[in-house]
Amino acid sequence: MQKELLKYGIQALTKDLLIDMYKSMLRIRMFEEKVVELYPQQEMKCPVHLCIGQEAIAAGVCLNLKKKDYLFSNHRGHGHCLAKGSSMRPLFAEFYGKVTGCSKGKGGSMHLIDIENGILGTSAIVGGGIPMGVGAALASTLKNEERVTVIFFGDGAYDEGVFYESFNFASLKKLPVVFVCENNFYATNSHQSARQPGCRISDTASAFDAHGACVDGNDVIAVYKAAQDSVSRARRGGGPSLIEAKTYRWKGHVGPEADFAKGSRPKEELDYWIEKCPLKTFRKYLIEKCVMTSREMEEAASSIRSEIDDAVRFAKESPYPEEKDLLEDLYL
Repeated sequence: MQKELLKYGIQALTKDLLIDMYKSMLRIRMFEEKVVELYPQQEMKCPVHLCIGQEAIAAGVCLNLKKKDYLFSNHRGHGHCLAKGSSMRPLFAEFYGKVTGCSKGKGGSMHLIDIENGILGTSAIVGGGIPMGVGAALASTLKNEERVTVIFFGDGAYDEGVFYESFNFASLKKLPVVFVCENNFYATNSHQSARQPGCRISDTASAFDAHGACVDGNDVIAVYKAAQDSVSRARRGGGPSLIEAKTYRWKGHVGPEADFAKGSRPKEELDYWIEKCPLKTFRKYLIEKCVMTSREMEEAASSIRSEIDDAVRFAKESPYPEEKDLLEDLYL
């Protein structure tokens, strides 16, 4: 049975896999917290959209993917890239606008790319990555590359017409693509209930004769299992799936501050979701199940801390692009 599961890319919830889930989430959280710490120094000139509180979705989905699988993200894409295997060095260097950045210092936080790990680019346009992801899935299908494409987007992008057009085409052609909606209930500061009458995003899949699932986006195991089902379905030629993962971002739409301080949402709402912290909940689960000890968790944090310090040092010591490079890499 285990061999049959692996045939379709399905893994059992082994101890090693659970530890990988924790380390992936922790790596994202600590990376983002370092950005919060450094951003007020005004050396990072690009806007930053942080995913603190949403780490379980990136970790749970990407642990189902192979290196060659494609990933398309959005303006809040740091966690997706890290979970898919990106190094911290080119990410921090990009935030600092340095030539060693993943986009040579010209794209900033919202335009990340890591072709080696299947990340073909992120788009700052709301919903912009959706048609690109479907196009990549079509191309890989025509070329018989046996890749799965995952597209991350938010509940605000679900409002865009391009989502429906793209999902319809993916279903029509039975493309191997998984649509992952990180529903944190806010498009900038507009609540979902002010924009959508039903607030049931995952139900949309049925209108296109496709698979849909709604999960607790703060439960990394629930996310992993939903993605496991959808990714294996795509690999078998079963067409697209739509995963709605309900979660909450702790920081503002953009920047390191919290929205409640600006009156954009109630503090009680934030406090409620902080209590549902995906890392805290999973850490407790791992200790209770004797998967990891507190000491092992601290060792993991220490290793990630060293990785972050190295990446920040690399970014700060790297050169800026030269003036002669201003018009390089432009396509008209």
